Amino acid sequence: MIEFQNVSKTYNNGTHALHDVSIHIDKGEFVFIVGSSGAGKSTFLKLIMHEEKPSAGEIIINGKKTSRMKRREVPYLRRHMGIVFQDFRLIEKMSVFDNVAFAMRAVGEKTRVIKKRVPYVLELVGLKDKMWDKPNELSGGEQQRVSLARALVNNPEIIVADEPTGNVDPEMSYEIIELLNEINAKGTTVLVVTHEHELVKEFDQRVITIDKGRVVADTKSSDAAGFTYDDDEPHYPDNAVILPD
Repeated sequence: MIEFQNVSKTYNNGTHALHDVSIHIDKGEFVFIVGSSGAGKSTFLKLIMHEEKPSAGEIIINGKKTSRMKRREVPYLRRHMGIVFQDFRLIEKMSVFDNVAFAMRAVGEKTRVIKKRVPYVLELVGLKDKMWDKPNELSGGEQQRVSLARALVNNPEIIVADEPTGNVDPEMSYEIIELLNEINAKGTTVLVVTHEHELVKEFDQRVITIDKGRVVADTKSSDAAGFTYDDDEPHYPDNAVILPD
């Protein structure tokens, strides 16, 4: 599904964001990506979404090498992905329905399909009764659920969630991850970047830890229960699987 083969990324300003990263994520996996600020998590996601290209190595998504992908093919790659952002990125002048429908209209879906699919997805995230509200009439948690519905509406193979709980309260944070867990149970691959280690402990899923541009641990969250960050230095539990440089 997603494979990084010895991937490195260096930006034009000389910043070394990722160093020789090799990972494999299977179809249907749920994976937390954790690490301190500046560890390389955002670059990791941008490479998956083909917003950035690697400086070295190869990225393979759904069997296709992205290095060989023509610019016109990139939108088709992204159609297989649903993106959930920390800052929601909703269109304020549009209703909840139209914010979600926008993602379907962007790929040329028929109106009759949109009218049927959008209410169904909004019901999945518990917002069918808010369908005609505007984003500024919703709480932060409700806005994040609209963002999640928008990511889901085209039935993507992969959900990429970048700090999806960063702007919501702890109770809603749990509900957002629980929703993603339920979506994953139906076969969708889910990647969640988060700094909330307490939340990661609640869900027994794979955890990839990035530190200073390297994947330094790859384990189950139950095995990583003692993992913490102290400023810029990670601290691992005794039973964590630490990968060599």
